Amino acid sequence: MKNKLILIACFLFLKNIAHAQVENIIIVTTDGYRWQELFAGVDTAIANNRRFNEGDSAYIYKNYWDADPAESRKKLTPFIWNTIVTKGSIYGNRHAGNKVDVANPYWFSYPGYSEIFTGYADPAVNSNEYKPNPNTTLLEFLNTQPRFKNKIAAFGAWEAFDRILNQQRSGLPVFSAFDTVSGNLTSHQKLINQMLINSYRPWKDGECLDVFTHYAAMEYMKSKKPKVLFIGYGETDEWAHHAMYRSYLDAAHQVDKWLAEIWEYVQTDPAYKNKTALFITTDHGRGDAVKSQWTSHGSSIKGANETWFMVMAPGLPAKGEVKTDAQYYTQQMAQTIASLLGTTYKASHPVGEKIALK
Repeated sequence: MKNKLILIACFLFLKNIAHAQVENIIIVTTDGYRWQELFAGVDTAIANNRRFNEGDSAYIYKNYWDADPAESRKKLTPFIWNTIVTKGSIYGNRHAGNKVDVANPYWFSYPGYSEIFTGYADPAVNSNEYKPNPNTTLLEFLNTQPRFKNKIAAFGAWEAFDRILNQQRSGLPVFSAFDTVSGNLTSHQKLINQMLINSYRPWKDGECLDVFTHYAAMEYMKSKKPKVLFIGYGETDEWAHHAMYRSYLDAAHQVDKWLAEIWEYVQTDPAYKNKTALFITTDHGRGDAVKSQWTSHGSSIKGANETWFMVMAPGLPAKGEVKTDAQYYTQQMAQTIASLLGTTYKASHPVGEKIALK
């Protein structure tokens, strides 16, 4: 009798997984965030260096460091290492033999994002100033499907997302850098627009502070209920380029807080609860073999091809921190995201095969 009850319980569990439906997905990127901090927390070789710690190593150690790397990473990104690790799967810990790399040969942002969204490491896409993307992105493809038509939006801190996602050709609503939301706006959207326009611009017109991208995306999600939403944060990359390690860590910590906020909203709104996936990754890695190169990336910087990704989705087994020997590539992400939504991404260019998340 006991064995029979166990079999029934297993059957019902598998049945529930089989019937779980991903109807929506939120894709999040945090630009140039290293797998080293993601999986091991504070890098003391960088934190101790006066060139990088902004004269405040005490702050770094107090807020984010622990002698145990597993605790340090949890202090730095607690939502990832308390919630995503228990409800989802995290890939890219090279210390465990689990590798994720970009397939493009350039190892910087436009080629990296293009590879994420097209599933294609196009060698012609070779500059951050590249023209509007000639390749069809996953978002553009999904917008041709009745299920997702006019239910897609993208918010990115960097101005290049207009070109990466080819807003002009695709017709998708892409709000990048200092673009403001228009139409029938909520009072919150009006305020966010006004604050964005009048905000401090440390990177001139090329990129806004992440806080504006985040709250504009959140308010859009609450008012428009898109089925596919992209949010691209940029400060992890900007502070790293400026050799400001404390600010880089703060930016990662803040993104983690925003991931928690997104997930909390998703789990309380009827349009999203128990039918929404969260997919998180980055566009490239950074230097590490030579510690001073942590500020940089590009094909001349060893390790700048090394990335990571994580996913939570209804019906998807939670593997936690994946420690199996494996090699994955950024060009596989577009088809993987499509498969989560129960469709197959098709384009005139090559598309990397999906990752078998189950």
